[in-house]
Amino acid sequence: MKIQKTGQPIRVRADHVLEVPPYPLIPVIEGDGVGADITPVMRKVVDDAVFKAYGETRALIWHPVEAGGGARCNSSQTHPLPEETLEILKQEVVAIKGPLETPVGRGWRSLNVAIRQALDLYACVRPIRHFPGVVTPVRHPEDVDMVVFRENTEDIYTGIEWPMGSDETVRLLRFLTSDLGVAPLRFPLTTAIGIKPVSREGSQRLIAKAIQYAIDADRRSVTLVHKGNIMKYTEGGFCQWGYELAEASFGARKREGKRGLWFVNPVTGREIHIQDMIADNFLQQALLQPAQFDVIATLNLNGDYISDALAAQVGGIGIAPGANIGDGTAVFEATHGTAPDIAGQDSANPCSMLLSAEMLLRYIGFREAADFLVTGIRGALAHGFWTPDLIRAAQNAKGGDQGEQPVTLAETGFTLHPVGTRGMGEAVMLYMDVPGALG
Repeated sequence: MKIQKTGQPIRVRADHVLEVPPYPLIPVIEGDGVGADITPVMRKVVDDAVFKAYGETRALIWHPVEAGGGARCNSSQTHPLPEETLEILKQEVVAIKGPLETPVGRGWRSLNVAIRQALDLYACVRPIRHFPGVVTPVRHPEDVDMVVFRENTEDIYTGIEWPMGSDETVRLLRFLTSDLGVAPLRFPLTTAIGIKPVSREGSQRLIAKAIQYAIDADRRSVTLVHKGNIMKYTEGGFCQWGYELAEASFGARKREGKRGLWFVNPVTGREIHIQDMIADNFLQQALLQPAQFDVIATLNLNGDYISDALAAQVGGIGIAPGANIGDGTAVFEATHGTAPDIAGQDSANPCSMLLSAEMLLRYIGFREAADFLVTGIRGALAHGFWTPDLIRAAQNAKGGDQGEQPVTLAETGFTLHPVGTRGMGEAVMLYMDVPGALG
């Protein structure tokens, strides 16, 4: 299947609605580590899904751009996130990327955070759902069906921090104690300082996107997750501003003797409940009674923890997609790391990247292609086509030895078929033509 077409960039109207041509240009960043394994598989599978859905009347025109290790190794670039790449992402609006390396405690700051901040991609959207056949550590993973909206541009991820012993830290500690009356810290000489900015505007635009998603997807609740009991003006402000927005912009109202707000979905007529919960209690309740939650809106750090913790309940981040979305502009991404220890071994799970591509297809209105893609993933997983990470997770969940392999899948009875990265891609394409494969 070869489609030779000239791609055109997606445009964003003044009302933030996308204008998508039949052959949109889609920037793609291969990524570091296993990015070189999973990204080509993603492209091949997505091309197949789009062709199955539309023949030659539509296609994604991939536009490879550089970031991460490749930006330094393959060109004269000295920085891992070239300005040229950022400009392309801005101009062509919707992109997808593999994992990017971020050194710990040294080197450049997170490239993922840099992209989000440069493009103002303020909403990190992480759907968390279980696929039949995947063995997990919990008894009822099918009860986990949430979409996490994580604020992407504020909180401690802004990178406003100074190391221990620096002039800036000394001056800031002096200012805090002498000018603002803060009690002296216990260990001032060995203290590093970070700043946690949280704004009303930044909080409300994220919460508005979460509530609008609940309306569009006919979800029943939006939970504001925070630590306002401790950080009253930042995390507490997030919660307060969320309720104020729900009242002012969506007509939500209180009910006597009940916690939270309610309003009627203007599309379906069903009620939507706006509620809040302290983050530590949420993590406990999400493990014990996940079915009570639906759409989650939270700040940056909380969202990082929450989305990965929920992913563990449905099979791990290898099958957890993600998107970073602003007012039109969006970058979809694999949610796992670069995994350099398995790079180049054809063993990485491509499903996070594939499911992120499914989100991309829906975002640009290629829904039929997205349906083919998710049908293929569901069918492949349910019929036992598993990469090594899924096999290990199943062994651990059952308390088995790492060297043992389960022979059959309890839910489906199909024989296990261990596959690598490319093999998983082939299996997904195989099952695209099986509508609703095993659910």
